[in-house]
Amino acid sequence: MVFLTMLSTSRSTCLTAAAARALMLAAAAAFLLPASAGLAAPRAHAARSAYIVEYGNLHLTSSHGLKLNEQGSASGSIRGSIFIHLTVSSRNGVSAEVNIYPSGGSLTGYGSAGYRVNGGYAEFSGNLQIVRGTGSFAHAHAHNLRFTGSIKRSNDSVNVKLSGTLYS
Repeated sequence: MVFLTMLSTSRSTCLTAAAARALMLAAAAAFLLPASAGLAAPRAHAARSAYIVEYGNLHLTSSHGLKLNEQGSASGSIRGSIFIHLTVSSRNGVSAEVNIYPSGGSLTGYGSAGYRVNGGYAEFSGNLQIVRGTGSFAHAHAHNLRFTGSIKRSNDSVNVKLSGTLYS
């Protein structure tokens, strides 16, 4: 055991010696106490990543002004139901909320894209990020997923592709 001897009785030296003693006791206690003493050791969480490519074929379920609500199925790396809410945000831009419901959880993302009209289609291209996951996707997130697709103007059906790295 280490003992500190106070060489001076001045107030600042006493406080410094007392602070040093308290720090040494705390360090010794943290080092000597067993893990079963109720203190949890910090744990590292290994990040995993996977490159995903998702395709969605969706049909219009409803529309409200400049907002299209679409539903369909996702295929590719993660399969499940997919819902997209596309909102025309400017003369040549759209914003999107994407919800995918694979077995065992869900993924939610937001993005924006530019679009251009090409005959009977409006084609869009931009980026999307996954901001939330549930169930087996609870820690999932992604930044700058590539978000591309087209809207068939005659019936507002949507084909979409998401690609990029998903982290968990």
